[in-house]
Amino acid sequence: MTDPRFPSDFHWGVATSSYQIEGAAAEDGRGPSIWDTFAHTPGKTVNGDHGDVACDHYHRYPQDFDLIAGLGLNAYRFSIAWPRVQPQGKGAWNAKGLAFYDRLVDALLERGITPHATLYHWDLPQALQDEGGWLNRDTALRFTDYAVTMGVRLGDRVAAICTHNEPWCTAHLGHHSGKFAPGLKDPQAAVQVAHHLLLSHGLALQAMRAAGVKAPLGIVLNQSPAVPATDRATDLALAEREYALFVRWFMDPLFLKRYPTASGVHLYPQVRENDFDAIAQPLDFLGINYYTRIWVSSEEPPRPAPRMDGVTDMGWEVYPQGLADLLTGIHREYKLPPIYITENGMANADTLVEGKVHDAQRIAYLKGHLEALSRAIAAGVDVRGFFYWSLLDNYEWDSGYDKRFGLVHVDYATQQRTLKDSAHWYREFVARQRAAHGA
Repeated sequence: MTDPRFPSDFHWGVATSSYQIEGAAAEDGRGPSIWDTFAHTPGKTVNGDHGDVACDHYHRYPQDFDLIAGLGLNAYRFSIAWPRVQPQGKGAWNAKGLAFYDRLVDALLERGITPHATLYHWDLPQALQDEGGWLNRDTALRFTDYAVTMGVRLGDRVAAICTHNEPWCTAHLGHHSGKFAPGLKDPQAAVQVAHHLLLSHGLALQAMRAAGVKAPLGIVLNQSPAVPATDRATDLALAEREYALFVRWFMDPLFLKRYPTASGVHLYPQVRENDFDAIAQPLDFLGINYYTRIWVSSEEPPRPAPRMDGVTDMGWEVYPQGLADLLTGIHREYKLPPIYITENGMANADTLVEGKVHDAQRIAYLKGHLEALSRAIAAGVDVRGFFYWSLLDNYEWDSGYDKRFGLVHVDYATQQRTLKDSAHWYREFVARQRAAHGA
């Protein structure tokens, strides 16, 4: 099969996040985050794993960036650890933390890699959590101050600044199911947190633009199509509800200045006058993270999904067509800015054997999703780039170090990096894309 063809100026990249790879949790003035607290609480993570060392990227980033350059990629998405640059989440700034991200951005540029910065990938300063965290509306103002400082400092050198990564996870996994930090189990709190996250995004965009930040500004949302198991009314209604709670809950405020009102959606946050005007700031781009579809069945027990392409090591169905369905669906429903696929990838039960990792399943996953993405672009969706999640095997939140998403295998005992077969495949695919355009 011939490769799908992507635009000549397409961004080909990989993504990571601060708490998952940096380590150096107590070095150079970094303050504790909610994930430090959560991961060190017995029973919260697999094996009690935490991010104190992780991939030691704080000390090894030049080596990691050489890997990206060696793969022929031209883009890298990373996140800034708020408690590393502002340990209390307000007040004093940490010069050593700020200098680290200056060095990081410059090291990428020296290698011809365009930096895409994320301001918040879930590691809230613990000091702000002690004052209510995202349930406290004031945190949106503290985030705005943080965003302006980082935007002014890095905005002349980065290709994009994203405010939040996957606010659904912060709200629902952190405040409803309790699987993620800070570990609350309060559904009403979750919807209020979602609102404050969106508000902080809008206020931050306004403030960064007022401060003259030149970098394109946007947000990253995790999204999936909701697919009913049958065409029965009960399944259709349940699918509409799941889609409203997962996708439209964030898209409607950003683009339509409202929350969705699908049947079965009954919890809503307190919204003040002008909040929706603040939230619905023009976006320079929208980042979308796609991993699988939502399969919806109203039967008891639920009718299982067909799972024709298998499942990942997370137990998630491999369903590439869902990416095309999702993108063409939101393209019809909303007036969208340019899109980046900011995360797409799979956890696989990888093993290192004689210096190699044969991960044919990940190669198949990548092939299928890139083909689906090309179909969405052919259908008129303006997609500007693709970031595989993740560059490195890393700390997978409550799953600890048991799940491996990386193109690069990490031996956590030695910090040895090894390119997997999928990394070689991705390098060759991108090289063929460039060659097809004469680059």
